[in-house]
Amino acid sequence: MARSEYIRGTTVRKPNRVRRDMPYHVHETGRQHKRHNMSLGYLLFLSLAMVLMVGTLAWYISLQSQVKNSVKNIAALESQLNNLKQDNDEAYNRANGNVDLEEVKRIAIQEYGMTYATEGQVVTYSDGGGNDYVRQLAPIPEVGKN
Repeated sequence: MARSEYIRGTTVRKPNRVRRDMPYHVHETGRQHKRHNMSLGYLLFLSLAMVLMVGTLAWYISLQSQVKNSVKNIAALESQLNNLKQDNDEAYNRANGNVDLEEVKRIAIQEYGMTYATEGQVVTYSDGGGNDYVRQLAPIPEVGKN
């Protein structure tokens, strides 16, 4: 093989001509540049999508903050409720501990003339709803009188 033979692919290639249909083109300097073929409509669409994304993210962060504040507020109110229940139970126990039921019975019978109800004096009414109280809409009739 002689030195003067041409070997395919060993020569310096000529720069490609600029083709408008390709995404990249080469300038005379040999640098490759990407062509930007974005239309105004596509650019507006991308901008609107970005604004919506940022707005949604801000709204989501705001909701997360509200939820976190609500949870903290609920925890504080539950703690306050537990403290009030405990204080109420302690006051109730102190009040019950200070009452002598025998003394109350003695005062009711001796000083106020109260007596135990006899069997004919007790009348039971049913309100049908199972409530803890009866709403009186009319006078309660006396037993034995019609």
